[in-house]
Amino acid sequence: MALDSMLNETYTSFVENVEPRLRQALVSRFGPDEGRDATAEALAYGWEHWERIRGMENPAGYLYRVGQHRGMRRWKRPVMPAAPAHHDPIIEPGLPKALERLSNRQRTAVLLVHSHGWTHEEVADLMGVSVSTVRNHLARGMKKLRRALGGGR
Repeated sequence: MALDSMLNETYTSFVENVEPRLRQALVSRFGPDEGRDATAEALAYGWEHWERIRGMENPAGYLYRVGQHRGMRRWKRPVMPAAPAHHDPIIEPGLPKALERLSNRQRTAVLLVHSHGWTHEEVADLMGVSVSTVRNHLARGMKKLRRALGGGR
């Protein structure tokens, strides 16, 4: 099998496994539109540099950081879409604004763990931080959300 064909197959397999989680993380960081764009740019970068990236210890985490860098160039608030006008009972109307007030890392950790079901270890691995740092971001972020939404402490 030719080297190009083999690289193509390994990258395709990598993308199939990583893209959904990478997209979730970058959408949690930047919001739906910018997050999808940052994901596409990170994966395009990954393809261009796959020979080097595939040997890294954490290629998904590396591409997350590439996506963050690319997304920051275009990023504008608001991060979260406004609550629907009909106030869908599944979504607290104040949640989008409350999420905007969190730090980037708090918002990313809260959304990945509580909206997408990621483990603390998975978030730590992708963000390139320790599990205790993820726990701190979660605790602080949830405390701010509770306050902002009238839930007390």
